Amino acid sequence: MNIFKKTILTVLASLLLIGNVYADKIKIGTEGAYPPWNSKDASGALIGFEVELAYSLCRYIGRQCEVVEQDWDGMIPALQMRKFDAIMAGMSITDERKKVITFSQGYADEVASLAVMKGSDLEGMETPEGVNLTLGGSAVNKALKTITGALSGKTVCTQTGTIHQNFLESGDVGKVDVRTYKTQDEVNLDLEAGRCDVALAAAVAFTDYAEKSGKSVVLVGPTFSGGAFGNGVGVGLRQASQLGGTLGERDAELLKAFNKAIDQARKDGVISRLAIKYFGFDASM
Repeated sequence: MNIFKKTILTVLASLLLIGNVYADKIKIGTEGAYPPWNSKDASGALIGFEVELAYSLCRYIGRQCEVVEQDWDGMIPALQMRKFDAIMAGMSITDERKKVITFSQGYADEVASLAVMKGSDLEGMETPEGVNLTLGGSAVNKALKTITGALSGKTVCTQTGTIHQNFLESGDVGKVDVRTYKTQDEVNLDLEAGRCDVALAAAVAFTDYAEKSGKSVVLVGPTFSGGAFGNGVGVGLRQASQLGGTLGERDAELLKAFNKAIDQARKDGVISRLAIKYFGFDASM
């Protein structure tokens, strides 16, 4: 067999193998407990902004997909163990996470906010405009000083393993008494019950809870983005460079496919429409 013919057969065999890998559905992991990003309805079916967006992106990619539930604290390990192919779970793009997984381009912005129950002494907190920690400067310094003073001596509740916990424990707002919970629902319930003085999460997580529960949850202080809070929310994928071979090629192709699909979904207004439906405003990036 000459070298040219052998090369052609090798290429065809590789394409056949990749084709078999791509014959399966794209499986996407989400938490199902972080409304309105992702949650479950009364029947237990997964719903929310990212669930609808996931199916829309798969249509652009031209593949069937399945969205599956995964506890937040096991999300990245489950991805690495190949229990699913991608993460869409309100996961912000941060430098720390990029050490272990890769991300698509961002598809939505997420701003963080403090929340209290109506009647809290923190309701009168000075509320400067939202700040981007990446930019630095006097506005950021002023906002951090405001938060540091407000949180002194308070118990702050937040979900474990999140950018919000990282921010509270970073030292940027002094030494804070942080209480962590497995899910955002548990944060909301303990805030309502008075076991937390204040809570930190995505602003829309609190407004969604207030609207659906009828509870008097109030956002206070500035909203935050950038820095410890990352650069928007994107699809989390395995790092193809760590795998090599056909599996690595598959994950590299998935990254390209998701980026292209997000571009098209943005141009077609799909992300904006879904954001307005679930958040009440256009949070598309």
